[in-house]
Amino acid sequence: MKLAATKVPISTVWTAPDAPRDIDAPATAEQPDVAAWAKSMDTETRLGLHGRALTQLLFAEPVLVRTERDGWSEILAPWQPSSQDELGYPGWIPSSHLGELPQSATDPVAIAVPTAALLAEPGGRPLAELSFATVLASVEQADGYTRVATPDGGTGWLADGVLRSAVEPSGPEDRLRLGELFLGLEYLWGGTSAHGLDCSGLIHTVSRVLGMRTPRDAHDQADTLPNIPIDEARPGDLYFFGRPGKQIHHVGFVSEAGMLHASETGKRLEDGPLTDDRRATLVTAARF
Repeated sequence: MKLAATKVPISTVWTAPDAPRDIDAPATAEQPDVAAWAKSMDTETRLGLHGRALTQLLFAEPVLVRTERDGWSEILAPWQPSSQDELGYPGWIPSSHLGELPQSATDPVAIAVPTAALLAEPGGRPLAELSFATVLASVEQADGYTRVATPDGGTGWLADGVLRSAVEPSGPEDRLRLGELFLGLEYLWGGTSAHGLDCSGLIHTVSRVLGMRTPRDAHDQADTLPNIPIDEARPGDLYFFGRPGKQIHHVGFVSEAGMLHASETGKRLEDGPLTDDRRATLVTAARF
């Protein structure tokens, strides 16, 4: 295996090279347009992602490349812990989405707003639009901007106001504040970006901004994080849902209103009371 890094803002991870449909072409293009792809899909088309899409990689995210075939790379994503493989979340992405790891640097920073422009120089021309939860190594700071290392030996600049230090202490209020940035965002199966999130993707990406390496899938989150009694859960904790004899299938942040969560395909990220169905399937809670 070899180490590489995602060199596009968002790369969707697929179950196999032949999993993407014609409508998914914007997501698999050499320069993917995930925003346009998300906007092009109706509810039925989004439901069709089940069994095809798995997760998403963000700019400069490291990967282990297992094999390459016909322009596709079989990868493991070590920043996305999974019970499927101890080395990271497995799947396939276009090989054109991969480059060399960024140069070593210090002080990781995370994008803490929905999207941010990566600039060629402070106040200069944009190089790319990066998503929430993109984590980059900082090189220097100057005049309200931070220079960051990028794949293939490059660098770029981000305004300090869009960034959060990945080592800065955080609390429950930070998790809810960041999750609330995406109220109204349409659910996207496998989504981990500002253009679409699934239930566990919301938890994973918010955790990443706060410097926590949280598993990618809900059932792994439930198995890994310290469980607490449901009646002891407080805002910022997690609720997990499942049916008898079945794997955990849903997760959300406990909130003052009830739960902040990405509900399901066809719905939007919301913060509100638990429905009767949710209460009937609430099986455990967890605390970071």
